[in-house]
Amino acid sequence: MQNMAGQGYPKAELKRAGQLGSLLLRGGRVIDPARRIDEIADVLVVDGRLMDIQPDFPLGMDWLEHVQQVDMNGKWIVPAMLDMHVHLREPGEEYKETIASGTRAAVAGGYAGVACMPNTMPVNDNAAVTQFILERAREEGACHVFPVAAISHGQRGENLTEFGELRSSGAVAVSDDGRPVMNSLLMRRALEYARIFDLLVISHAEELSLSQGGLMNEGPVSTLLGLRGIPNAAEEVMVARDILLAELTRGRLHIAHVSTGGSIRLIREAKKRGILVTAETAPHYFTLTDSELMSFNTVFKVNPPLRSEKDRDYIREGLADGTIDAIATDHAPHSLLEKDTEFEYAANGMIGLESALPLILSLVRDGTLSASEAVAKVTCNPARILGVPLGSLQPGKPVSLTVIDPDVTYTLDCETFQSKSRNCPFHGREVTGRVELTLVDGKLVYTRS
Repeated sequence: MQNMAGQGYPKAELKRAGQLGSLLLRGGRVIDPARRIDEIADVLVVDGRLMDIQPDFPLGMDWLEHVQQVDMNGKWIVPAMLDMHVHLREPGEEYKETIASGTRAAVAGGYAGVACMPNTMPVNDNAAVTQFILERAREEGACHVFPVAAISHGQRGENLTEFGELRSSGAVAVSDDGRPVMNSLLMRRALEYARIFDLLVISHAEELSLSQGGLMNEGPVSTLLGLRGIPNAAEEVMVARDILLAELTRGRLHIAHVSTGGSIRLIREAKKRGILVTAETAPHYFTLTDSELMSFNTVFKVNPPLRSEKDRDYIREGLADGTIDAIATDHAPHSLLEKDTEFEYAANGMIGLESALPLILSLVRDGTLSASEAVAKVTCNPARILGVPLGSLQPGKPVSLTVIDPDVTYTLDCETFQSKSRNCPFHGREVTGRVELTLVDGKLVYTRS
């Protein structure tokens, strides 16, 4: 690739840059963990492609007059983020979210891609639904959409779906997320079958006989409120089972929405033994605790439930030591119909695409993660786990990047969100760190101004 910082900058490229408009992001902190970059530099984008990253492009070069230059002083330039766990609700529940609104929310949150879970209506358990999602994303999506198909037909946990058909149709992983695979033999077969097609198996770890009827975390707060609790063991028993099955089958296992210290311990030990397991958590599990339920506000009702302060600390430790590979939002839109009701009957879930970034940056400010480690949790790590072509600033390729102001302080207001739903537990919270712009495949898909 021609180095555009040198005098040999091609005239043909110069002409094309002038015609189409090029962008030079000046003096930002470029953080790309996949390439081990963390430095103050300029980023040049020509014709939608990343052409060069240089410490400082010379001001006297004549071709710069054709380039739109933007001062990035104090801003971060990072690969656009990837959320490996969202619910877009389409098909079937478009009153909560659509692929169009969900991806608009994603790019506003700095994401260039989202992996959408299969618990739609109908369930994404066949090629037709997978293809529908991809076609809708091509027509109306603001970013990449990577479908996650169901492990079992109808997510009923009885019979495996056609993994090969789903893979060839565009599915990147399989999961019965929202429902655990209770049948251990079926989960074993899923891990074995998935190996054939190089599919990731995502586990919703919940032992239903322990969680049945529970409304929140089991502990002092649930006792005080008189609400039936869900013990940590409801998650940990299934994490242990699935780790053992992954060890048996050598299948690739990913544990979704990890919420307990016991799960962290099990995953950490499994990794030390060489088992092919990865894990994610969500911002609400390293930020909130079950004490939020003292208000009986259904916006804090989620599954797995918000846990104790000790578990929150364990989650942060797991992020710091690498036990937890990725941060995903588990973006779960609901309308007032599902949330503005008695606590017992309210739906589980909260939205997170447009509130995640400042919460992740809080881990940097308090020293839990370095800036590079935090960026890796939402870029190259989830991209590696899912096997999708995002997560890094690759020269010569269509660029997907996010510009972040890490220091601006503001109040989260869900009424301004692009999502169709408003069930955000962080509404009204003062936060620091905001997305300024998002490029997806070289296209400007979001700018705050």
